Order: sequence, then C-alpha cells, then structure tokens
Amino acid sequence: QAQLVESGGGLVQPGGSLRLSCSASGLTLSYYAIGWFRRAPGKEREGVACISAAATNSKTDYIDSVKGRFTVSRDNTKNTVYLQMDNLKPEDTAVYYCGTDIMGWGTCSMAQRDFHHWGQGTQVVVSA
Repeated sequence: QAQLVESGGGLVQPGGSLRLSCSASGLTLSYYAIGWFRRAPGKEREGVACISAAATNSKTDYIDSVKGRFTVSRDNTKNTVYLQMDNLKPEDTAVYYCGTDIMGWGTCSMAQRDFHHWGQGTQVVVSA
C-alpha cells in the first residue's frame, strides 16, 4: 500500500522556521503533484501548498495565509518534497500531511479530495 512519510515537525517560537519533508519508498514523487495539508486543533484539514509534477514544471500554489512565508520545492535526486516554513505564527500550529494527486495529471489543487497516499503527519507547534 503506497503511503507517504512526513517528517521535520517540532516546537518553534513565533517567527522561527521549520523545514518539513515528504518522502516515499517505491513511489517516484516527481511523477505527481504533491499537496501539503494541515489540520489545526478543532479545525478541518485544509490545503496549504502544492507543487505540480516535474513534467508540468513543478509549479507551486499556496493559500493566501502562507504566501511569502512558506515555500514548497522538490529535490528529485532525493525523491523528496519539502515545505520550508519561515516566519511561523501560532496559527500555523497543526499536524501537517502530504499526499499525491489522485488523478495522476500532476496538476495542483487545494482540495483534500484530489489527493491520496496520505502519511501519518508531522506535528508543528508554534508557541512562545
């Protein structure tokens, strides 16, 4: 069963930075659009960022609340997708997940229903 693995979360003060990683064995991530989603306490899972497949030029998309602070990128030699999070805010506190696009078109979406192969998530806590 294909499943992604998220890592890199932790506790950070407001204004700090974290870099999350999304990886998989037996699955070439460059073939897929990779979406980053998060679930904050008491809230529904929401889309945060996306990077399209390498064949579609690894185009990126972000929700407005993280634009200018978060950057999603690929390192295809490491079969890894990263989410660099800078200037973190308490409202960024959440469990962060990554997934591959279901349709295999490699194009980005912010809709949870368009992704699968979810991992277990990695916890990010932003607090003073």
